[in-house]
Amino acid sequence: MAQALMLAPAGIGVGLKTAVLGLFHAMDRQGIKVHFFKPIAENQTDAGAEDRTVALLQGSCEQPIGQPLSMREAEHLVSSGRGDELLEEIVARYEQSRPQGSEVVLIEGVIPTANQPYATRINKEIAKALDAQVVLVAAPAADSVESFEDHIEITAAAYGGVRNKRLIGCLLNKLGAPLDNNGRSQPELTDYTGSRQSLTAEEMSEQSTIFGDHFPVLGEIPWRDGINAPRISDVAKHMNASVINAGDMDSRRARRVIMCARTVANVLEELRPGTLVVTPADRDDVMLAAGLAALNGVELAGLILTGDREPDPRVIEQFGAANSTLPVLKVQTNSWQTAMDLQRMDNEIPLDDAERLNRIQEETARHIDAEWLNSYVDSEYQRRLSPPAFRYNLIQRARSAAKTIVLPEGDEPRTVKAAAICAKRGIARCVLLGKPEEVHRVAQNQGIELGDGIDVFDPDEIRGNYIGRLVELRAHKGMTEIIAEEQLADNVVLGTLMLELGHVDGLVSGAVHTTANTIRPPLQLIKTAPGTNLVSSVFFMCLPDQVLVYGDCAINPDPNAEQLADIAIQSADSAMAFGIPPRVAMISYSTGASGQGSDVDKVREATRIAQQKRPDLLIDGPLQYDAAVMESVARSKAPNSAVAGQATVFVFPDLNTGNTTYKAVQRSADVISIGPMLQGMRKPVNDLSRGALVDDIVFTIALTAIQADSTADQTVAADNSAVAAEAQAQKARAEQSETTTA
Repeated sequence: MAQALMLAPAGIGVGLKTAVLGLFHAMDRQGIKVHFFKPIAENQTDAGAEDRTVALLQGSCEQPIGQPLSMREAEHLVSSGRGDELLEEIVARYEQSRPQGSEVVLIEGVIPTANQPYATRINKEIAKALDAQVVLVAAPAADSVESFEDHIEITAAAYGGVRNKRLIGCLLNKLGAPLDNNGRSQPELTDYTGSRQSLTAEEMSEQSTIFGDHFPVLGEIPWRDGINAPRISDVAKHMNASVINAGDMDSRRARRVIMCARTVANVLEELRPGTLVVTPADRDDVMLAAGLAALNGVELAGLILTGDREPDPRVIEQFGAANSTLPVLKVQTNSWQTAMDLQRMDNEIPLDDAERLNRIQEETARHIDAEWLNSYVDSEYQRRLSPPAFRYNLIQRARSAAKTIVLPEGDEPRTVKAAAICAKRGIARCVLLGKPEEVHRVAQNQGIELGDGIDVFDPDEIRGNYIGRLVELRAHKGMTEIIAEEQLADNVVLGTLMLELGHVDGLVSGAVHTTANTIRPPLQLIKTAPGTNLVSSVFFMCLPDQVLVYGDCAINPDPNAEQLADIAIQSADSAMAFGIPPRVAMISYSTGASGQGSDVDKVREATRIAQQKRPDLLIDGPLQYDAAVMESVARSKAPNSAVAGQATVFVFPDLNTGNTTYKAVQRSADVISIGPMLQGMRKPVNDLSRGALVDDIVFTIALTAIQADSTADQTVAADNSAVAAEAQAQKARAEQSETTTA
């Protein structure tokens, strides 16, 4: 799986695009299969506008680069409290554009500006959502080493600090850049002759204390005069200039600018190669001096004539004839206004300027640490599944499953809204059980339209269709038609019979019913899956950085060792089914062999049984919670464990511990939990918390649809196995009969 690597700016004007282009080129020439992704395009209001970095790198990528969201779209989602939707949309675009064979996806973070000071916060959330490692890009400008390091540490704190393993280093850019009087890197076209410059690589190396093995410098990119020099044709476009003589305007570059208001004698020494000469249009003497310099082999960049006066046509005629290669432009602004316009010219690389792009990429790539590049790609890399990525995967898989889910609480407002969302997003077809007039009234009160993808069934009209089947299933318990009709007045029982008969693919209830009310009918009528003797549950805990699996927190009060082992195996399989690499921690109050007593002995025995039943799974225990989740604690308490410190599945010893822990984490850390999802049923039934939000119901419906898809495959496999076994038995009986006859 491709590793995601985000380049995030540590301030304004750090040269992020230069760093992105250079690192991409360095990886590409190193043989790394690298792709590019940009989540949000800066300063774009048009969602269909082409982003410049995307356009520049598209030719270097084997697959199309995903189109970024416009900044306007992103700001609208965040300002309206829909940040989760923004992250899910970014994950969707990332997944849809990421090539299967890529090793690294390089991500360009959002650039902070005066209008977007929140860029670091957005970059942090995007990095979490994509499970991206982060490299900071910084430029020291006028800072001292001490103030520069303070600035780096403040930015790094947003990503967990300089010792966080997800923040892997820093690229130092614009080292030794000349500075203007405000301490900013000078504009490319400014003729600045002062002696101030930013910190150099040597000064950083000698004086810096922040960088080291825990937070290395991955590249030291020095300032290079003229590397961003624009073509005269780019200058003409920016200035909206008229062209008097085109000359070599498509190839000559302006590396410096001089404003000629002095005498010719004082101008001559400034007429050097790469110089763009700016002079009033009535300064025939300066024009002729520039022409003579060009005739003598000085390859000036060009000449700009300013002001509302027109140059003498006799000078232009002689000048143009003698210097056909020298570009000459005319603008209406005076010299001062022209100088200001030139300073405002941005350093963006034109899409057709391949020479400039190649020069920037080569120069930047040359200063990136080759040793780091050689060791960066990890063949055993496993991506952590972030909450936005988990939710995206749920929705995509549920859409593909195309299942029908019955909702017995069909007139409950949250349930009605969730059904409408599922229908609109294509997650599942929902069947609402309730009086149609009441269901539509609830929908109307919420401004919801119940259209395609939703069926509303009146329980009174369909109940009679299921009486016979209920009597058949429960005849051994003395079930009669009268009792069956009474029990089917409960919509959960009715929905369960619809599921049992295959009229729907799954059932979700619990918004107003207790867990017992939801689970008892399926346990009686649907039973457990083949080869399973236990029904358990898991919660998907959507922590800020990743999704963890907690089991069992809803069903089994005090499982024995054998049952606890089954819960561990079921929970691991559920994690795997939803894209979470299972590393199972059997939780106890003691780690390893340090504790004694019946409770810890049960966990120890359950671990042994689970490992014996499923040697293909990573299962370890007993482990205390901190040893299971924190690498620093794991190193001291369980140094040889393949699970400790990186567990993704947590199996609690009893319901008291599990339910208390999940609620404590959910409420204290403000964590979204999806579930409980039931495991071990022949057909999927899932319970809701009575405090469930609309989103909780939506994602539980998606879970149920995916389970239905999975259990359908398992049922087919089980049926095929049964058919094969029966065929084998018939063959054996026939052979036995032939032997007896003979």
